[in-house]
Amino acid sequence: MKQRYARWIWLALAVIYVAAAEEQSVRPGINQAYEHPDVAQWAAAFEHPGREVYDKRRDIVAASGVQPGMAIADIGAGTGLFTRLFARAVGPTGKVFAVDITRSFIDHILKTSREQGLANVHGIVSSPADVRLPIASVDLAFVCDTYHHFEYPKTILRTIHRALRPGGALVVVDYRREPGVSSSWVLGHVRAGKETVIREIQQAGFNLIEDRPFLQENYFLRFKRM
Repeated sequence: MKQRYARWIWLALAVIYVAAAEEQSVRPGINQAYEHPDVAQWAAAFEHPGREVYDKRRDIVAASGVQPGMAIADIGAGTGLFTRLFARAVGPTGKVFAVDITRSFIDHILKTSREQGLANVHGIVSSPADVRLPIASVDLAFVCDTYHHFEYPKTILRTIHRALRPGGALVVVDYRREPGVSSSWVLGHVRAGKETVIREIQQAGFNLIEDRPFLQENYFLRFKRM
């Protein structure tokens, strides 16, 4: 049985890596700034009043439907703003995976979590095409201001789908990209608007179950794994 399960895992990984080889990057170089980041500088940029997702962080966590005992993946965790909030919300019987392509961010998250007494945080250094989460390991995948950094959206969404348990949820918070409304920075930095994001995620095997309008610069979408 163990050998059969191991073969199935390797087959699933092989399919993902073949798909990644076939999918072309939709935004080459989008993550270049995170190759050798100044973590303190990014923490100041990500975690400051005036940034909408920071100001609304508690509302976002509540809207995500987090419950004690859940397993959550914070994908594109950055400096850990939401990782630590989720860790408190799920409590000691739950766990939070901080997932990011940047090792120094993961090291920072683990260090600050330990300093704050949060023993339920685990770090995963992902790749641009694979979140590297165990199969069926999480109840909720959370992606905040990170979807537009996905170079290989089709491929990485497959790995998120694989990591979610049956009936699990995917929450995506990202910038509204609306010509004539959004800032020039958003229009130049964010590749796709909300409708495109919804279509891509639905094509990856998710159903949109909630579109909550409590943010202005960003949107909040909840999907269910099919």
